[in-house]
Amino acid sequence: MGLKQNLHNLKEKYKGTKMEQTFNALHTFLYLPNITTHSGAHVRDAADLKRVMNTVIMSLIPALIFGMFNAGYQYYGQINGFPQDGMAFLSTNFWNLDNLLVGASKILPMLIVSYGVGLGVEFIFATVKKHEVEEGYLVTGMLVPLIMPIDLPLWMLAVAVVFGVVIGKELFGGTGMNVLNPALTIRAFLFFNWAAWMSGDKVWVHGAKEGMMNAAGTDAISGETILGTLAANKPLLHSAQDMFFGFIPGSVGETSTLMILLGAAFLIFTGIGSARIMISSVVGAIVMGLIFNGLVDSGVIVEGSKFYSLMNFPFWQHLLVGGIAFGIVFMATDPVSASQTATGKIIYGFFIGFFSILIRVFNPAYPEGVMMAILLMNVFAPTIDHYVVQANIKRRMKRLKVKTA
Repeated sequence: MGLKQNLHNLKEKYKGTKMEQTFNALHTFLYLPNITTHSGAHVRDAADLKRVMNTVIMSLIPALIFGMFNAGYQYYGQINGFPQDGMAFLSTNFWNLDNLLVGASKILPMLIVSYGVGLGVEFIFATVKKHEVEEGYLVTGMLVPLIMPIDLPLWMLAVAVVFGVVIGKELFGGTGMNVLNPALTIRAFLFFNWAAWMSGDKVWVHGAKEGMMNAAGTDAISGETILGTLAANKPLLHSAQDMFFGFIPGSVGETSTLMILLGAAFLIFTGIGSARIMISSVVGAIVMGLIFNGLVDSGVIVEGSKFYSLMNFPFWQHLLVGGIAFGIVFMATDPVSASQTATGKIIYGFFIGFFSILIRVFNPAYPEGVMMAILLMNVFAPTIDHYVVQANIKRRMKRLKVKTA
């Protein structure tokens, strides 16, 4: 009670000063938001923006922890070779403290930079524009390190975060007003400015450098992703089990489909994530994958063709590799940039999955497409909702004419 009273006194002290918004942000992080509904036709429950953001962060924890272990596992695998029993989910070769320490040493600095720089920009804008500090970046700050390569230089990450927060969010009016998903805006900025760091084969595994030797005295593998291997028409070194559990190179939080599914279940259970968007996105990806598989099976695309390996890749395995599962669960469902109507969510999600696989196969830069697909559909989400609403109005007008006739 004494602490709460002291904070209230400090709040009165800073009222009307430049530090008012900064103090309010710290105060509402510990207690309730300043603005709550008291009367009128409002639905009032225990949920507020801060609690919603914290729920999403909790759903990301499994992917974050697994990503730390996998970063170390991939690192030591480059040096010592991957052990035969290392593919088992319960193997001590994977759940090893050394793996966790290596992963934490690379990922925690990325988290610190992401939150430090992003929230710093938020506080500056709040102080200058004299508005409340918004909680929207709480989730973005966690998402950003999870969709990045493990060896991305921290200064690049800091520059991208500034761009994403200022251009992708604040210029639109802040949280709730942005057109594009902020985390993907940050990733897109990095991709178009430092593409080699985002798509190169040797940045997905910490320490995978040219000339690196493994235990057998030969050059260590480059840490090429599954999609990179397929794009180069090379034989796969990983099984579907490895892909599902996540014992593969890739962005920090995107490798384990199992951890992502746990997060999806939690978001759906709490009512935060849209099951419509998730399911329709999966259906869209499956449809596009089946089309490509059909082209190969019918002989339209023959072995040796440029896109043969990616087209011939089993349609269901497309959902286990790359960032598609992570993007569908944690970014396509962003309540601000996604469609808002029930039917619109189904259309929006379907095309995200459909275009993700389409772009993945034909992308000339690197074989991934979920980032581009989500950003594209973010732009079209308002249009989709507009036509859904207009269709509903026309349908009801027809019913009214029938009744009055």
